[in-house]
Parts: sequence; C-alpha cells; structure tokens
Amino acid sequence: MIVEQVWVGNDFRNFNYLIACAETGEALAIDPLDFRKCLAAAERNGWAITQILNTHEHGDHTGGNKGMVAATGAKVIAHANAGNRIPNIDRGVGAGDIISVGKSVELECLDTPGHTMSHICLLSHTDQPALFSGDTLFNAGAGNCHNGGHPIELYNTFASQLDELGDDTLLYPGHDYLKNNLEFTLDREPENSDARQMLLDYANQDPETALITTLAMERKMNTFFRLDSPDVVAKLKREFPALGDAPSPRDIFLKLRELRNKW
Repeated sequence: MIVEQVWVGNDFRNFNYLIACAETGEALAIDPLDFRKCLAAAERNGWAITQILNTHEHGDHTGGNKGMVAATGAKVIAHANAGNRIPNIDRGVGAGDIISVGKSVELECLDTPGHTMSHICLLSHTDQPALFSGDTLFNAGAGNCHNGGHPIELYNTFASQLDELGDDTLLYPGHDYLKNNLEFTLDREPENSDARQMLLDYANQDPETALITTLAMERKMNTFFRLDSPDVVAKLKREFPALGDAPSPRDIFLKLRELRNKW
C-alpha cells in the first residue's frame, strides 16, 4: 500500500489522500476536495484514480467529487446512510465492508458516528495498520459534533472502536489541527511532557510534510484518549464540582468535548 497525503492549503486545513496499489497503479482518493491537486499527484506517480471514498457528507470532504468523477470516471463510495446527503453514490458501505484497491490493498470500513451520524473511517489490512480517520480523530484531538453529530456517539466510537486499535496504527486525519489540539491538551494537563515536547517540535511544521503519528503517540498526548489521567480528572473535578467525586470516562470525555468547542 502506498499513501500520499495531499495538503489542500485552505482555511479549513484539509488533508486529502491517495491510496495506491503498487502492483496495478490503481488508486483510491479519500475526500478529494482539491481534486486538481489529487489528479496532479496521481499523474506524477503514474496512478489511475478509480474510486473515491467520502468519510462523511460535509462539503469540505465531498466538494471535489464532481470534478474528480468528470476527470476519471471514478466510483463514489460513502456510508450507506449518506445517500440523501452525498449525490451520486455508487456504493454504500457499512461496518466490516472491504474496499479493495488494485490487487494488493484491502481497507476495512469502520462505522464511526459522532462527528456526523454517517461517518466512515478506513483501517488498512497491512503489517503496520493505518487509520484514515476523516473528522473523527485528529492528531491530538477529536472531531466536533456541531453539524449533524452527537458527542455521546463520538465517545462510544472512541471507547468501543478507536481504543481497541493497536499502538502501531498510523493515523491519517482529515485536517491539520495539531498545534491547537496540543495547546488544549496542555491546558487540561499542564504537566504532560509528551504534549509539550511535541508542541515545541511541531508547532511550526510544514503541513506539506506533516508528522504522521501512531496511536501510541496519540495515547500519550491526545486528551481524548487520556480519560483516566489523574491530572485531567482532578482538574475537571476542581473546575466542575457537579461531576462528582468519581466521574465516569464518558462524563470526562463529554466535558472535554464541551470545553474544546469553546477553545
């Protein structure tokens, strides 16, 4: 499996992705908002884009579909329940469905509601797995739930699916929000040395060559994975006594998501 991360360079700080089969040169485009940049990357590498996967229905993820289909004839894949929000879906998918790219790439669909209720993440079936997480999971952060999502569903996705993934899983998110997310982690957990060092090292990174984290790294510096951190819990209890003496992981997650909304 070959992965190319395409930096869009817009105000929303989107990443697009191409996943290619080394044997056949066939490629899948994930959320190709800047379809021209994706086409240029494919041409540069000698790949043919045959499929498009939209992780969810928001326009900054689907806005390039029309241009990409016109240029390549690629088939559009999205969550099976997104048909009334994403035009001209050729294949609706759900949990456990496999998307094949060429002869050598298999990507498993994860049904990951929260940011929206029809959100798909892709997990590669490779020796070192990779997660293409759309707007569910970001470097050092989690997706918001403002436009068609629900924070309890997002918590359930983290607790029942993302927490189960291996430490060696590579993370390919839909946006570059690393700096702000690390600053939020440090606001919640000022003594987190891993988050502080990463902020020093990557606050001014070039998103054209962005850091690719693993879930092991995320578990050290992403506050939404650190629901049992004594420092995170203690600070929230001081600030929000209504949480009680022993708030549940869900209560901690929901309060963190609420606070991040205003950050």
